[in-house]
Amino acid sequence: MFKYSKLAAVALIAIAAASTSVRAQDAAADPVVAKVGALEIHESELKLAIAGLDPQLANLPDEQKRVAALSSIIDVKLLAADADKEGLQNDADFKQRLAFLTDRELHNAYFKKHVVDAVTPEEVKARYDKEVAAITPEDEIRARHILVKTEDEAKAVIAELDAGKDFVEIAKAKSTDPNKSEGGDLGYFAKGRMVPEFETAAFALEKGAYSKVPVKTQFGFHVIKIEDKRQQQPPALDQVEAQVRQLVMRDKYLALLEKAKAAAPVDIQDPALKTAYDAVNKPEAAGEGEAAPATEGQQ
Repeated sequence: MFKYSKLAAVALIAIAAASTSVRAQDAAADPVVAKVGALEIHESELKLAIAGLDPQLANLPDEQKRVAALSSIIDVKLLAADADKEGLQNDADFKQRLAFLTDRELHNAYFKKHVVDAVTPEEVKARYDKEVAAITPEDEIRARHILVKTEDEAKAVIAELDAGKDFVEIAKAKSTDPNKSEGGDLGYFAKGRMVPEFETAAFALEKGAYSKVPVKTQFGFHVIKIEDKRQQQPPALDQVEAQVRQLVMRDKYLALLEKAKAAAPVDIQDPALKTAYDAVNKPEAAGEGEAAPATEGQQ
């Protein structure tokens, strides 16, 4: 098991930012959990530090995560105090990095307020309806099959079916496919899901019919029965809500960026960098498959 000192070293991600962004709260709601000299460490700081722990520590028991986070905060505050005494806060590189981190956190806060928290259930439902309306439904079938090794075995199965025997019972008794216990049920599928020979024969059959000649594929010989035909159903909203929400968030984010760029046009001085930037930021590139950026508030 890791020692706490090692956990603390791994945990030093986002702790410095977390320890400087705590809201003032009353002592009862935000108790002091430790002190480093005259500096107090509050419960709210501990929670922020836990949220910033390295992902490899995510599965630790809660109490171990609290200890790892506290250890990291103490380490940060100890060395930050020494750095302050040396005047490192006035170093040009430090100021530049601090400015960048401040901009990034402001971006994330703005993103959370105007994108993540601004998405409404009505917007998600409207976008879901739009996506569903744009789908051209595919035909799909529900099929069963009996898989055997030889053509003669398949012909014998067909003869039994012609004599009135039950397809499901024959499948359970004679099929070599792992789904034989389900009577060879393959569920619903659209074109492109099965090997070509099987698919061609299956989609050519009418509902309720079974193949009158064996269908040969790389797996052996099949006898196929079609249980149902229908148009493919779109997934229910609750199944894809997270993905649809991402689309709404992406659109909101791109709209915010478009408005901001109109107010402050981007002028890239390096020609090669400008070409590359324009290529990945043209409207069709930005709108296709690009998700909104992840932030702490979104996770």
